Amino acid sequence: MNTRSIRFRLTVWYAALLAGLLLVFGATSYFGLAGYLEWSLRDSLENQAQQIAVSHLADVGLTGEDYVIGEIEEHYAPEINSRFVRVTRGDGSILYASGIPEDESFDPTGLGAATLPSDEPFTRKVFLPDGKGGLLLYTMPFTARDGSCYTIEIGAPFHAIESVLRGLLFTLAVGMPIIILLSIAGGYFVMRRALEPVNALTHSAERITSSNLGERLPAVNTGDELERLSIALNNMVERLDAAFTHIRRFSADASHELRTPLTVLRGELEELAEQPNLQEESRERIGSALEETDRLSRIVESLLVISRLDAGEARMEKKQFDFAELTAATVEQLRLLAEDKGVSLVSDVEGGGVEVEGDPARLKQIVVNLLDNAIKYTPPDGKVEAKVRRNGSFAILEVKDGGIGIPAEALPHVFERFYRVDKARSRSVGGTGLGLAIVKSICTAHGGDVTVESREGRGSMFQVKLPIVAQE
Repeated sequence: MNTRSIRFRLTVWYAALLAGLLLVFGATSYFGLAGYLEWSLRDSLENQAQQIAVSHLADVGLTGEDYVIGEIEEHYAPEINSRFVRVTRGDGSILYASGIPEDESFDPTGLGAATLPSDEPFTRKVFLPDGKGGLLLYTMPFTARDGSCYTIEIGAPFHAIESVLRGLLFTLAVGMPIIILLSIAGGYFVMRRALEPVNALTHSAERITSSNLGERLPAVNTGDELERLSIALNNMVERLDAAFTHIRRFSADASHELRTPLTVLRGELEELAEQPNLQEESRERIGSALEETDRLSRIVESLLVISRLDAGEARMEKKQFDFAELTAATVEQLRLLAEDKGVSLVSDVEGGGVEVEGDPARLKQIVVNLLDNAIKYTPPDGKVEAKVRRNGSFAILEVKDGGIGIPAEALPHVFERFYRVDKARSRSVGGTGLGLAIVKSICTAHGGDVTVESREGRGSMFQVKLPIVAQE
């Protein structure tokens, strides 16, 4: 997974934001519920203390203490309802104290003596010794009608509140990760669907090169920014197509127009060179001018070929033939040139035939250009090897030499027009800087490709890949 993709980053941000919001929601729910439950319990204890005071202790002087004890037991049943009730007289003696509740949720025997009455009732949390539980204890001072003072204490255990909070905490701990994971999966799916048009635009844009600028990106009819992007990119491709067409037309027209003047110039120079009374120095200068004219004519012809190939206007007589045989024959034709330079030229052609469909003359030009370059830049006693083999649905031509090699920084540019790695050396061996550009254009015109691998001082290997004819 590409961690730098928009889809991944949006998913991470979405997940982080959702997790943060859920954590805030969970914490708010937990502490809010805890506060509410404690307030509700405190309010219940306060109401019970008020009822005991007003309904039973107010007339204790008339009804007697035994009556008060009976009423508390009958109406509040502390042991059954898991409540703690204690009524203390003003002198510190206990009028009534409830026992251990039936569910044994706490042990009141460990509870200290009642706090002396104060002017205002108050609530406190009491933790019993030896881990026997804790109580929320409401203490209220009260004065009966006969003037006697009492302290009323009503308590309830924490465990009910803690049980509810533990259940909520468990629900949040289990539910939140599930919600986050489901939300991440859903968000990733939604973002994947939303970014599908971007992927389609990307794949289409990657297929468009200078040789197929007539293609257009798929229209994204969404009415949003993606539609505007697709329209803008198509308009840009259209402008590029027009610019490339103009450049190709200019190159083709200029090359075509230069052919006639160069032919005339060459004829006139040859006529001057044949003059019998011409001085030797002038003859040498005319010879040099003829060489440069020939070189310029080759450049013009090469430019014309490239322009026509790129524009799809080159005449090609396509037919099915054995590319291995063509390569082997071309190697034999160039063997004399290699021997003149003291270079060993060998071929390794796979038997059984490697059938391709194309223009034999154009494809032979590929072999000639690559072998010619390899021979030129391989030192004496060096070796140039040409291999042809099948690889799946492609015919592979490899031309390997033991020459000077190509610097790494120059490799991306070797198929560009007029590019020379060593301009002085290229000129000395008669190079124009267009041979590899022609190879690239012919390969593209035949649905193939050409690549190069090289290291300085260790030679180069050019690989041509052409589609083979499917066997019926």
